[in-house]
Amino acid sequence: MKLSLYQKLAISLVVIFCFICALVYGWSKQLELTSKHHGEQNLHLALAEHLVQDNPLIKEGVYDYKALENLFHTLMLLGPAFEFYFVDETGKILTYSAKPGKVKRNYIDLAPLKKLINDPKAAPIYGDNPRNKDQQKIFSVAPVFNHDKLQGYLYVIIGGEAYDTSLNTIKNNDRLWLAALWLGSALAFLLIAMLILLRFFTNPIQRLARDVSNIEAANYSLTDTKLSNYSTQKSNEVHSLGRSIQAMLTRINEQFKALEESDKQRKELLTHLSHDLRTPLASLQGFLEVLNQSGEQLSKKEQQEYLQVSLNNCGQLKLLIEQIFELAHLENGEININKETFNLGELIYDCIAKFSLAVNKKGIHLSVEPAICDFPVVADIAKLERVLSNLIDNAIRHTPSGGSIAVHVKRSGDNQLFVHVSDTGVGIKQDELSAIFNPHYQATNSNKAGRQQGGLGLAICRGLLKLMDSEINVHSELGKGTIFSFNLPQKKCFFKKHFIFT
Repeated sequence: MKLSLYQKLAISLVVIFCFICALVYGWSKQLELTSKHHGEQNLHLALAEHLVQDNPLIKEGVYDYKALENLFHTLMLLGPAFEFYFVDETGKILTYSAKPGKVKRNYIDLAPLKKLINDPKAAPIYGDNPRNKDQQKIFSVAPVFNHDKLQGYLYVIIGGEAYDTSLNTIKNNDRLWLAALWLGSALAFLLIAMLILLRFFTNPIQRLARDVSNIEAANYSLTDTKLSNYSTQKSNEVHSLGRSIQAMLTRINEQFKALEESDKQRKELLTHLSHDLRTPLASLQGFLEVLNQSGEQLSKKEQQEYLQVSLNNCGQLKLLIEQIFELAHLENGEININKETFNLGELIYDCIAKFSLAVNKKGIHLSVEPAICDFPVVADIAKLERVLSNLIDNAIRHTPSGGSIAVHVKRSGDNQLFVHVSDTGVGIKQDELSAIFNPHYQATNSNKAGRQQGGLGLAICRGLLKLMDSEINVHSELGKGTIFSFNLPQKKCFFKKHFIFT
């Protein structure tokens, strides 16, 4: 049988309580008896001496033991609590006053008698009880001389058999039993109160152990398991421990969910990547096979078209592989940031210059606001160029002919610059805005015309901006366009150059 903590503590408490009660009771009774004997022996210490001095029958020596027995009988009638014995110098009991068969000893040990005579302050001293071979009693003693010759000792037992019988009768009195019953009830009530108090203190520990066992049985999942409520108003150690364990289990559960979600996303990413890599690779292989098998039968123009498509597929494969490696390095923290001070306007105009042919061909208006964009910033110029290029390229792909794209730069009062890349494209559904930064996610209304995309651009932008202590945000309306924005720290100095895009 497995005992709980409360049961172990309760059993231990009962055993210790009973042991302490027995120890205290025994010690108090012994102390009471010793104190009583000490007082009674000191009180009657000279009793035997006075009897020897006041009775001529004993004072001049004992010759008539029958008369002495009668004297003892008379004295016992006057003092029932005393027993009188006369012993010789060897300890032999010569005479006494008792009914036949009452006296069980013929001899007593004289050592206690001599000790009390020589050192009365050593009380209490116990001597042999002639009426009980296994019992000792306090006594009073006086030597008896016959013309300077020791004839024996007058041995007086204090609290004799009659006294013990009367005392036992008193102890059996109903009132004493009632007092003892009340005392026992009080002790029992104290024990029960201590057990209840112990239960009160150990109950939170048992509840905490039960919660941890339930969590363990549920494989540390909090989905189907409800934890007990540990009040923050209580500052005892058990409630603090319970709150800490709850916080730890909650954190473990969140990490489990995050790992499951990460594993799910990783599997989805591998599925998408395998598809994205296979599509241009299959197309590349197909055109190369045609060129290899029927190259002589194709015209120069057809051969040139097939080669161009193959080159485009190679470029797409290269771009996708580079994005995969770049995203992997971002997630593993293997990309270093080299911050420097540069002019943001110069970088923006360099980026949009790369897309001038694409926007002209598609009939899209690309602008910078303000046109004189003279803002010094502190950032990694290469990483920021990658972010701007991804956002502008993404805007071009989702903006129809005749639309417009604008790069806005605004300054805030806390030395921050906010860069907005807006377009008048197809827009993004509101329920998809929180997912577009996930690797390989493509919105349902994304423009799939032209070269195929891997869906990693926005995830890379967010990772690069995070390394530069920035955060990317998005606002979009379906059919009206999208705005991507992020912040950059501004350097407190000014450049003399101005760059105007025409």
